[in-house]
Amino acid sequence: MHDANEGRANIFSTLFKLIGAGVAAGVLVAFIALPGVGSAGLTARDAANNFESMDSQLKTQRPSERTVVYDSSGKQFASFFDKFRESIRLDQVAPIMKTAIVDIEDSRFYQHGALDMKGTIRAFATNVESDRTQGGSTLTQQYVKNLLVDNAQNDDQYKQATAPTVGRKLKELRYALDIEKKMSKDQILEGYLNVAYFGAGAYGVQAAAKRYFSVPADKLSLNQAATLAGITQNPNAFDPIRNPQDAKKRRNIVLYRMVQLGHITKAQADELAATDIPLNQTRPVGGCETSDAPYFCEYVKYDMLNILSKGKYWQMKPKQQQEVLNKLNRGGYTIRTTLDMKSQKAVDNALRDVVAPTAHRVGAEAMVEPGTGNIKAIGLSKRFGDRKGRTTINLAADGQHGGGGGVSAGSTFKVFTLATALDQGIPVNTTINSPQTTGVSGFPACPYTGTFMGKHYDNQPLGGGSWSSVSNAGDSEAGNFNLKTGTWHSVNTFYAQLEKRVGLCNAVKMAEKFGMKRADGNDLVAFPSQVLGANEIDMVHLAAAYAGFAARGKYCAPQSVTEVKDAEGKNVPLPKQDCHQAVDQDVADEVNSILKGVMTQGTAKGRGGIGRPAVGKTGTCEENTCAVFAGHTPNLAAATAYWDPRGPWKYPVNVFGADQPLSMWSESMRNALRGKPAPPFAQSTEDFGDTTGVPDVKGMSIGAAMARLRAADMTGKVSDKPVPSDQPKGSVASTSPGPGTQVGPGTVITIFMSNGKKRGDNQPTNDGGFPWPF
Repeated sequence: MHDANEGRANIFSTLFKLIGAGVAAGVLVAFIALPGVGSAGLTARDAANNFESMDSQLKTQRPSERTVVYDSSGKQFASFFDKFRESIRLDQVAPIMKTAIVDIEDSRFYQHGALDMKGTIRAFATNVESDRTQGGSTLTQQYVKNLLVDNAQNDDQYKQATAPTVGRKLKELRYALDIEKKMSKDQILEGYLNVAYFGAGAYGVQAAAKRYFSVPADKLSLNQAATLAGITQNPNAFDPIRNPQDAKKRRNIVLYRMVQLGHITKAQADELAATDIPLNQTRPVGGCETSDAPYFCEYVKYDMLNILSKGKYWQMKPKQQQEVLNKLNRGGYTIRTTLDMKSQKAVDNALRDVVAPTAHRVGAEAMVEPGTGNIKAIGLSKRFGDRKGRTTINLAADGQHGGGGGVSAGSTFKVFTLATALDQGIPVNTTINSPQTTGVSGFPACPYTGTFMGKHYDNQPLGGGSWSSVSNAGDSEAGNFNLKTGTWHSVNTFYAQLEKRVGLCNAVKMAEKFGMKRADGNDLVAFPSQVLGANEIDMVHLAAAYAGFAARGKYCAPQSVTEVKDAEGKNVPLPKQDCHQAVDQDVADEVNSILKGVMTQGTAKGRGGIGRPAVGKTGTCEENTCAVFAGHTPNLAAATAYWDPRGPWKYPVNVFGADQPLSMWSESMRNALRGKPAPPFAQSTEDFGDTTGVPDVKGMSIGAAMARLRAADMTGKVSDKPVPSDQPKGSVASTSPGPGTQVGPGTVITIFMSNGKKRGDNQPTNDGGFPWPF
């Protein structure tokens, strides 16, 4: 009786050990032993009965896979993952690695089914006889467990997948039985090698081979294979980087197990067991901080989150957003992008040549290809990261792409009012008297949908009113100006009045046709001062708008992603890109023609040459608190900004658009376009009542001067009073208006002939170059 009670006590002790250790093999043995153990047997029988009725279908997604991002030339420049894994086929794994993992984890793998009864009994006996717990799980069961762990989306699911309970082990076994029916042994081994965790952030044998030894899995040596095979039992304890001695002991256990099974010789094992593990680490790189184009990478990341959520990412709750981010990090997507690394390097170098990366002030730039909307580069002078002096805010982009609140567009926004005037048929030679300071009233409010100053509007009027005082940058800007000269010299009072003529709402609509919106994602607000850039915008959309003019009025929304394939190679649907003709080609051509004068005769004169046809517009924020420049060639557009992101009013920079912004723009454009074609701009075929500069006919004969004026569509009229001049008698001394003055077609030009006598010191001249009186 004593022996029976002692035996029963031993069985109970064994049972508790098995359940406490959560050993799957022991659970099944318990099914055999428990029926003779009184009331405990009822629980076992219930469990056994329930086992047959369990759901056998393992509902898991494929193992998480890193997402890889490529530039337009097919070169990888970024990857996203929270688990570093590269899944491979079984034939891409070195044979010695397959042997090592099977020998140490489940040497009878190819002989048994989902359950190895012999291995289970061996583990059972070992656990009864000692305090050491030996596992009895097969590779198939381990494969199931790893899949369940990998698919855990939160802490609760992870705890369920790793809980040391009989119930969890029963589920794993039930799933394993089903998998053994559906998959071959090689398929199961391949799956296990791809899903298992090998420590140090490496998931799967390919990632582990690269992480520890910097070789692919098909190049693993015996020493390396034995090391990796030993890790999976306890990835933290046997990590050879953190715990080299424990990893070495575990590797040697694997080696001598392989000797025991006859797969290597004892001499081989003895030789390797005396050596240290030969590490040659490669640290996994992922996310945007390690990318050569981090801000472009950030833009792609948010575009992908939008793509994977079918455009709903920003309407989602934080938990749902996290699920979409997990999908990006784990989905194994292949992303093809529009990034041109040559342009990116040109942007990065130019920005940091002009603005020190460690400065509080920042330079930002985006480049966009006309006619496609393809974003070629996005950069900041600051380096990417969360360390001191760096930033993770994509200040060149809008809020929905990781950016901030944007920056005032300054006078770069005048281009949309100019395009509106031309589109309405207002002649270029329309002259408006533009004093140094003026006020303009009677602007109507415009329908607005969005949130502004904490209030939501739904197609309700907003903006408009009176502009009590608008001033020019300097006294020299007061006078009569037309569409050309008012643009060249960026005359604020001219544009305030022109905006009133074309209609505030129409000017705003024109900007929206070219994709402009506020950096916070809301529509533009129709302030009268919007023509001077009162709305905060981002450089990506500003560059895309100017690209629309470069493409002769065809606007294409900026895009960073051109193709996405999932882990199975299937195309992921992309949102349809918005490409439309925003204005007629002739209107866009005339805008480009006028903007050309900004570079040669206006606010950017002498500073923006890049060795090829180029046009652009300077922009200076109120009180010089920030500045912007936007411009383009027929084949590339770019927009730059310079400001202090801590707050331009709190930290003013006293800058003009022709200063740092133009310097960054011209250097980056010059280098990005080096070696590429330099096409000219198309000339408008429509008559816009254009103006022409009065030709310089000084020193010519009367006949030659008349011919030159006629060729310029002007009429010459000779004054009957010769004037003193250093020109020969009978030749042209001067004209009124003077050379270079912009006049409309058919303008009468007065010609003053020289009397051959030099002008005396007491004879002043007027601005036209001829003496007083006349």
